[in-house]
Amino acid sequence: MRLRGNKRRTTGGPTGVQGGSSSFAVELRGVRRQYGRGNGAVHALAGIDLALSRGTFTAVMGPSGSGKSTFLQCAAGLDRPSAGSVRLGGTEITGMRENQLTELRRSRLGFVFQAFNLLPSLTVEQNVLLPMRLAGQRRDRRRAAEVLTRVGLADKAGRRPGELSGGQQQRVAIARALVTSPDVIFADEPTGALDTTTAADILGLLRHAVDSLGATVVMVTHDPAAATWADRVLFLAEGVFAGGLDRGSPEQIAARMAALTSGAGATARVAA
Repeated sequence: MRLRGNKRRTTGGPTGVQGGSSSFAVELRGVRRQYGRGNGAVHALAGIDLALSRGTFTAVMGPSGSGKSTFLQCAAGLDRPSAGSVRLGGTEITGMRENQLTELRRSRLGFVFQAFNLLPSLTVEQNVLLPMRLAGQRRDRRRAAEVLTRVGLADKAGRRPGELSGGQQQRVAIARALVTSPDVIFADEPTGALDTTTAADILGLLRHAVDSLGATVVMVTHDPAAATWADRVLFLAEGVFAGGLDRGSPEQIAARMAALTSGAGATARVAA
């Protein structure tokens, strides 16, 4: 099942943000993340300014060590920046206590990982409803059935993850991410463990969530073909954004990645 969307939206590129706005799903201002001190310090993020509008699909790419994982962790409240601020759905999260961040992640964010991260002892339905359970919300079985239908697994609710293929498990993960109608879905290499055909199906589901459900998706990927499903591809190099590309072909994206990997333009900051 390929749900290649025809409707595209423009993703706000790297930009200075003067204040919170409900029109933005994700805002990072002057975000830096440093590990260690002195001569041995590693600057994983060296000053990120970014505003992503609601209802957009953004892919983030970059060479190994460019800061992709750190960016995702800081944007999703999984790690705290050393400096700067992060807003999700207009809410400043930088100074939140850990229990507040945990509550926010459970109720307002969705996550899709390469390794699926399903609980093997729970049924598909129970895995989908887990965010509601952890957030202390009523477990809405009707809502679970709705999102499982959307990902083509209406007949698998009573199965356990071990009875499903890898692609089906990732569909469950997407249903779980959608169940709370989150402000943002963060996807970390969601197709890294899948074959080409299955990967296209999963990306089609994410694209469909944006185009038909109004979801906002931020995806880190190393795969140029996966990035073509996004409205926009942003490139990270040496902890800063090195430009973006709208609706690029796999060849264009791969060429940009090759230039970054070889060092060409690695320190460029391109206003998008």
